[in-house]
Amino acid sequence: MESKKKSIRNVGILAHVDAGKTTLTEHLLYRSGAIRRLGDVDKGTTQSDSIDVEKERGISVRLSHVSLDWDGMLYNLIDTPGHVDFSADVEYSLRAIDGAIILVSAVEGVQAHTTSLLKAVHELGLPAIVFINKIDRAGADVEAVLEELRKEIPLPFVPMQVAEGEGLGGVSVHSLDEESSRMQYPEVWDQCQELVAEMDEELLEKYFEQGELQFEEFRAALIQSTKKAKAIPVLMGAAKLDLGMEELMDCVGHFLPEPVGEEKEALSAVVYKVEPDKVMGKVASVRVFQGMLKNRMSVWNATQGLEEKITRITKGYNQCIEVCDELGPGEVGLLTGLSEVHTGDVLGAELFSNGSCQMDTPLLTVRVEPRGDKDYPVLAEALQVLNAENPMLNLKWLKGEKELHIQVMGKIQVEILEKILETRFGIESNFTQPSVIYKETPVCSGEGYERYTMPKPCWAVVKFRIEPGERGSGVVFESRVSVNDIARKYQHEVERTIPKALEQGIKGWEVTDLKITLTEGEDHVMHSRPGDFCVATPMGVMNGLVNTDTKLLEPILNFRIVAARDLLGTIAGDLTRMRARFANPEFYQDNFILKGEVPLATSMDYSIQFNSRTGGKGKFMTSFSGYQDCPQGEGECREYRGISPLDRSKWILKARKAIQE
Repeated sequence: MESKKKSIRNVGILAHVDAGKTTLTEHLLYRSGAIRRLGDVDKGTTQSDSIDVEKERGISVRLSHVSLDWDGMLYNLIDTPGHVDFSADVEYSLRAIDGAIILVSAVEGVQAHTTSLLKAVHELGLPAIVFINKIDRAGADVEAVLEELRKEIPLPFVPMQVAEGEGLGGVSVHSLDEESSRMQYPEVWDQCQELVAEMDEELLEKYFEQGELQFEEFRAALIQSTKKAKAIPVLMGAAKLDLGMEELMDCVGHFLPEPVGEEKEALSAVVYKVEPDKVMGKVASVRVFQGMLKNRMSVWNATQGLEEKITRITKGYNQCIEVCDELGPGEVGLLTGLSEVHTGDVLGAELFSNGSCQMDTPLLTVRVEPRGDKDYPVLAEALQVLNAENPMLNLKWLKGEKELHIQVMGKIQVEILEKILETRFGIESNFTQPSVIYKETPVCSGEGYERYTMPKPCWAVVKFRIEPGERGSGVVFESRVSVNDIARKYQHEVERTIPKALEQGIKGWEVTDLKITLTEGEDHVMHSRPGDFCVATPMGVMNGLVNTDTKLLEPILNFRIVAARDLLGTIAGDLTRMRARFANPEFYQDNFILKGEVPLATSMDYSIQFNSRTGGKGKFMTSFSGYQDCPQGEGECREYRGISPLDRSKWILKARKAIQE
């Protein structure tokens, strides 16, 4: 295999659910010769949907990686889940790619998750191509999709093709690469020239002087702008009919960038997926940005803060897996031997990765219970495995109460997790009804104090000033204590312990949007140890929260509604009952557009009611906005889970391992 010598393209395939990602991936594999027979999503025979639950439901619930050869280049394609409940996988994939194909259905248009994807790609500065799919289906409207796209992010979307007969079985696509198409569709060609010329003053001047650009200079300028993430070329077709596939593949090779990085520099790589293997154990999918990964090499996991040895390296090519000795810059492959690795971990140093972009935040929490008591230890172990594969589950295992809690995006994810526990781990489980994740914040300023000096040997005295912060400010820590009173190393332990101390407040939820200042304290030259300040800090902070009192914060969603004009009064009434806030409606044709904010707690199931009201013809799109003050009487408090620092005696006994939580 000579894939290492080939020019590489690492590309994510992103879309709202049912836009046709998996079908597109299958046809690209078939077109390239990587597979001999086309799979079918409905029959569960595609290459990228491999686990049972994906085959049964016909949707992707985890990302998958396929490789193929095209025109002398190696394409590493990452097919991502389209349902918003699995957007964590999309976030991890965005850290590993150099460019993206964003699919949009010509019928459904720009949907809620499409908007999130566009904004994430734009925020990270990733080059992208849009492919408008399903132009053969009834109701397809390419021009309407282009108009919607241009409303989402401030970049020029430049169509490279024109669809003729859209919505019909005999639909065709004409490429502007061909002079005959430019002559046949002069208005489209003029619009494209203007979009590209406006990005370059010299080109714009030439366009005004000559009245037209040479196609070669137009294409070169668009390629350059696309690679700099300043423009997005738009192609169109129908993946199921194999229409537009060749043009898309060519566009990926020319318009999306080749990875850069030096072999001789320090290692920088990111793990974008972790999955189990019955023989090899944990298998980590990794993208190398710089440096080299070699077999039998010890590698530093910067995220976990530990070193582990690679026992085997493999990489895929045309759907074949081959053992290899090393991975270099730009390459993706599979590593085994890293038993502690989690999805999202950085290997070496975080120098060249794309950075992170949180598209959606888990806003619901559920408790997971085994149907049989004997399965409790096995369930706990299985959830720990799943948590390593998707750290956003944020598993909390309360051993004393024998409770297992995870955070989820929505009900579909709960159903999928229940099925995975059954088919993969052989465990029958019950999930409680998802409940909203609230947060707490101080009501006023106050102080918290703790003097932990008995039973010896121990000595940690701390005093905190706790003040409310602005919404969205998170946690701010400051120390005003001299190192003569508390040594620097102990102050570091206080700062390191603060986030853990705020995981649960006096109302049972994470505490945020506050400033904590260490104002006084002391250590002891003989009796103090770093662990003493880890014990004292949560007690001092919780005492302070009792003095300040806390109020609940609730998650708020931005929403955008598109529906028929005659439904405006009914839908506005629904929104008012849900405590929504919204601006005046906009009107176009026979529809209205309504934008605003609504609490998650009151709108969790509204999409079902909305679809009923609109007969499935309206659009109700939401995205996470942030946390805001919860009105008095709303929200939900809960008991502290585990041993609370307010129960001072038990907290100290637990810290000294005299009792277990």
